[in-house]
Amino acid sequence: MTVPIDPQSADLTIGIVGAGVMGRGIAQVAAEAGITVLLADARMDACKEARDFCARLIRRKAEKGQLAVSEAEAAIGRIRPTDANPQTGYAALSSCQLVIEAVAERMDVKAALLKDLEGAIGEESIIATNTSSLSVTAFAAAARRPERVAGFHFFNPAPLMKIVEVIGGMLTAGWVLDALESIAHRMGHFPVRASDTPGFVVNHAGRGYGTEALRIASEGIADFADIDRIMTEAAGFRMGPFELLDLTGLDVSHPAMESIYRQYYEEPRYRPAVIGAQRHAAGLLGRKTGHGFYRYTEGKIERPPEPPPPALGKDLSVWISRRFSTEARLLAGAIAKKGAKVEAGERPSAKALILLTPFGEDCTTAALAESVDPTRSLAVDALFGFRGRWTLMRNPATRPDLMEAAHALLATGGDKVTLINDSPGFVAQRIVAAIVNIGTDMAQQRIARPEDLDRAVELGLGYPRGPLRLGQELGPRRILDILQNIHAFYGDPRYRASPWLKRRALLGLDLSAGEGDAKT
Repeated sequence: MTVPIDPQSADLTIGIVGAGVMGRGIAQVAAEAGITVLLADARMDACKEARDFCARLIRRKAEKGQLAVSEAEAAIGRIRPTDANPQTGYAALSSCQLVIEAVAERMDVKAALLKDLEGAIGEESIIATNTSSLSVTAFAAAARRPERVAGFHFFNPAPLMKIVEVIGGMLTAGWVLDALESIAHRMGHFPVRASDTPGFVVNHAGRGYGTEALRIASEGIADFADIDRIMTEAAGFRMGPFELLDLTGLDVSHPAMESIYRQYYEEPRYRPAVIGAQRHAAGLLGRKTGHGFYRYTEGKIERPPEPPPPALGKDLSVWISRRFSTEARLLAGAIAKKGAKVEAGERPSAKALILLTPFGEDCTTAALAESVDPTRSLAVDALFGFRGRWTLMRNPATRPDLMEAAHALLATGGDKVTLINDSPGFVAQRIVAAIVNIGTDMAQQRIARPEDLDRAVELGLGYPRGPLRLGQELGPRRILDILQNIHAFYGDPRYRASPWLKRRALLGLDLSAGEGDAKT
C-alpha cells in the first residue's frame, strides 16, 4: 500500500501537543532532522519556553562542533510555537502530517485531546501517543478513525536516548507503523516495533532487575549496596538496581511496577516488593529527595564503606566440590594461586573448608545434596567466572571461623568479596535469570522480534546485553536449571521458566531462534 505521507519529505511537518520535558525533547530531535515542528500546549508561554530551551541545547551542540552554526540556526527556526490549545482549538496544526501527543499520562485527558485533533487535522494525518504505560488500543478507541492512531514512545531525555517504541493498537493500519518507523530512522533513533501490551518493550523487559533485587533485599540476603556491588562488579551492569531506582525516582518506578503487575492480572513474575511500597510512602524517593536507598549530598551519592576482610590464617586446606567439573577446575586454579592447599580426594578431609559452586540452589541445599558437612560449607557464585568480585554464601550452620577463613582467602591479592546469607541462586544468578526469563517470555508473546528486543533493552536500559543475548552467552540450559532450582525451593510461580526458554534450552537452540529456525 502507498503510504499517504512521505516520511523523508523536506516539507514534513509534525505537531507536538505538550511542551513539557518529553515534548521539547522530541521537538529538538525532529528539528535537527530537518522536520518542521509546530508546538501546542494548554499554556501558551510553555511553547515559547520549550523553543528557547531547545535553542540553548542546539546552540550548545554547535559550540562543541557537533553541528554547523548554520545547521543549528536552521533547526531552531523549524521549532514554531502556535496558539493551539484546548480553548482555541487545534486548527493551527491542520498542516501537520503527524501529531504527537505528550500530555499528562491520564486516559481522560488524552481521549479528549484525540477528539479535538481529529476535527482539526487532515484525514490521512497520523495521530501518535507518547504514552509509556497506557493502552494504545484504549486510546485509539475514542477515535473516529482508529486505524491512523499508534504509539510513538520516546524516552527521556529524547536527544540522548536513541530509541523509540512504535506500537500498533488492535486497529492500527500497517502503513502508519511503517511511516513512524521511517520517521524514527530520520531522527536518528532506533525504532522497535512492539505489540500493545503493558510496558511495551523496554519497561516490560526491565521488570526483572529491580523487582528481584528488592525481593533479595527484603529476604535479608544482602543489603542494597552489596547487591549493587555484585551486579556492577561481578555481573557487569552499568548501574546497580538500587542506584538505578534512586536515579529514576521511586515515585516513578514503584507505580510503574504496580501498574504492570496489575495490568497483567497479577502475574507473579512482575510482583513488586513490600519494601518498595514502604519506602515510597515514606518519601524516600532517591536523588530528587536527597535520600533513597542511598543518601545524597549536593547530588553526590554516599556509598557505605566496605569493611576490611579478615586476616588470613595459616595452613588452610580447601576441598572443592566436583559436581560441576568446569567450575571446579577453574575455582581450584584460582584458589591455588592464592596460596591455599586444594585437596585432591573424592571426599573432604575432617578439617577442610568446603567450597561449593551451585546454580540456583542455596548453600544448605547444595551441602545436603553432596552429603558434606554444612558447618564447614560455603558456596561461591561461578556464573560470571571468578573475576571482578567474588560472591561468598554461607548457610545458617556455617562455622564463623571458617566463614572468616573463606572470606580472607578469596580476598587475597586484593580481590573484592561480598559475603551474603543463604539464597537459592545467590544474587547475580537470581537477578539475571529473572531478566532472561521475562525477556524470553516476551519473545513467546511476540511482543517484539527477538533481535529488536535485545537492541531495545541495550539502548533503553543500558544493560550489557539484551535478555536473549545474555541468556545465550551464559547458557540457556544453565539459566533453565537456575530457575527450576529456585522454583523448587520457593514453590513460587514467579520463577517458573517461560515456554520459549524451556523449549530452546532442552533442544539446544539459540534463544533468538524463532519457530522453524534451527539456529544452534
